[in-house]
Amino acid sequence: MKHKRGQTLVEYALILAFISVVAISVLIALGNKIKGVFTTISSQLSQAQTSH
Repeated sequence: MKHKRGQTLVEYALILAFISVVAISVLIALGNKIKGVFTTISSQLSQAQTSH
């Protein structure tokens, strides 16, 4: 029974590591697009503020 607990712990650790790698990869891939969206929103808010 003790051997299976250790095996399960390793499996959970591997799953967690895989999910972390995928999440970091997605954030890196989408980072520039998200930055562009916030830059656009910021510039439009600045333009709206100066026009009023």
